[in-house]
Amino acid sequence: MKKGWAALFIIVLIAVIFGGMYVSARNQMVRKNEAVKSDWAQVDVVLERRADLIPNLVSTVKGIAAQEVTVFTAVADARANLMNAQSPKDKIAANGQLDGALAKVLALTENYPQLKSNESFLQLQDELAGTENRIAVERKRYDDAIQDYNTYIGTFPNSVFARWAGFQRNDAYFAATPESRAVPKVEFPAAKP
Repeated sequence: MKKGWAALFIIVLIAVIFGGMYVSARNQMVRKNEAVKSDWAQVDVVLERRADLIPNLVSTVKGIAAQEVTVFTAVADARANLMNAQSPKDKIAANGQLDGALAKVLALTENYPQLKSNESFLQLQDELAGTENRIAVERKRYDDAIQDYNTYIGTFPNSVFARWAGFQRNDAYFAATPESRAVPKVEFPAAKP
């Protein structure tokens, strides 16, 4: 009889330990998943800030470099895509498109010296540079949170618990797009003598 009680006690003890491990791991997965969502929200905020600055920057540049319609159209389209994107993956892709379009606008400053001396443009350029730095910081935090979450749910025994609890790997990392690595090519008509 004592052996039966001892065996039952051991089985109950193992079940309690295993159940405690599961609950602890699941709670940690929830915390890490929420951290990913929170960090994404911060990325979204700074992307929105940049999208709000872009019309002012474009308007300032447009007044001086009116013939660059294709550049401005590309920026407007990229901004619209970013504003209409719903999921983190869609926003990341739209952000890459916007990066390329903005690079073209900023390349215009080299060909229009009057832009470099325009106070409004310089203020907007400084604000945009600050926002780009914020975006870089928030992207890093977001990518770190995803890496931490993915590592946690990918290690044993958490991988088993994650499968049982319905947690899946999140691959919505920010990555450089081929377009963002290309040097923008801006051509201007020859100056009139």
